[in-house]
Amino acid sequence: MSQDFTDFFSHRANNLQESEIRALFSVVSRPEVISLAGGMPNLSRLPLHGIAEVTDTLISTHGESALQYGNGVGWDPLRSQIVELMRHDGIDGDPENVVITTGSQQALDLVTGLFINSGDLILAESPSYVGALGVFRSHVADVEQVEMDQDGLVPAALEQAIANAQAQGRRIKFLYTIPNFHNPAGICLSAERRPLIVEICKHHNILIVEDNPYGLLGFRSDPAPALQSYWPEGVIYLGSFSKIFAPGYRIGWALMPPALCEKMTWASEAAILSPSMMGQMSISRYLSDFDWYAQVQTFRGLYRERWEIMNAALERYLPQCQWTEPQGGFYTWLTLPPGLDSKKMLPAAVEGLVAYVPGSAFYFDGQGRDKLRLSFCYPPIETIAEGIRRLGVVITKHQS
Repeated sequence: MSQDFTDFFSHRANNLQESEIRALFSVVSRPEVISLAGGMPNLSRLPLHGIAEVTDTLISTHGESALQYGNGVGWDPLRSQIVELMRHDGIDGDPENVVITTGSQQALDLVTGLFINSGDLILAESPSYVGALGVFRSHVADVEQVEMDQDGLVPAALEQAIANAQAQGRRIKFLYTIPNFHNPAGICLSAERRPLIVEICKHHNILIVEDNPYGLLGFRSDPAPALQSYWPEGVIYLGSFSKIFAPGYRIGWALMPPALCEKMTWASEAAILSPSMMGQMSISRYLSDFDWYAQVQTFRGLYRERWEIMNAALERYLPQCQWTEPQGGFYTWLTLPPGLDSKKMLPAAVEGLVAYVPGSAFYFDGQGRDKLRLSFCYPPIETIAEGIRRLGVVITKHQS
């Protein structure tokens, strides 16, 4: 008789749930299904042969270091390069406050673990990144989602959410926000609202966790200044090389307020001992040996072209719907006609050979069933319009 230790699970383990996006993978991997679901970067324009040569040289000349353990805070040369990279976001950082992590997802998990006890309150945008909601849920946090509009997080709604929490005697541990080319909404926090959001949080002594994986992928320009640039001692800034280079290296970082950096380093060491030296040294070589910013501009053009194709197809095949019009990033956020449920409709969509992510994935309480996220970043470019056409057929059938 086999042993069953499932009753030994911790409260945190019992709170873990499969991501609605991960649950789609076995379906959308079928070649006949056009997936508008996944948020994977498109690597078709990377200089792979050049990267291979640099990697070969790295192994042959510095292999003993690249394949060895590092330290918990990250490799110093890359930390300095990250500070230079963040200047594009208006940030004047210090390498000593950069903690390199296994992707920014791990950084978010570590930050959440540093601040959240069971039942603590986090504010996040409505909707919000499904991976962040999964992290918050796993730490048994409570999440209050705050209204957004076409200009991003609404300051008055943030003030109201804070007032409601204070009236209930609850302490807000932090605000989690994606100000640039939001996942899933595709929109940006306006330049006018950025200092307002910071001032609200500063006034109420609320830490901000600013997640910025897409900031350099504006179709035509760099983003507005980061929230961190307005309040360095009150904003934890998360960055990643996954979208502007390649996710396979699994290298991200957190720029921490100086008072919080030591604890973050200890948390990282406890979790992983050290981030991958091979990944860090490879990215450092990429930043120094290649014109990484020209590559970012190439990605901007690639994603802009894909969005323009998707937008034209939406106008042609889904005039009964509404959607956001991103100026960068990977996503648009679509509102279905009244009465339709994106989660209930998904099996019919897959049967119709197209996939998307239901809107409920991006809400802590499961609302958002009249919404869905469409990704234009990854599918073969010639399939994007056909995927929207197929989606239009499914929506029309469910309207009748």
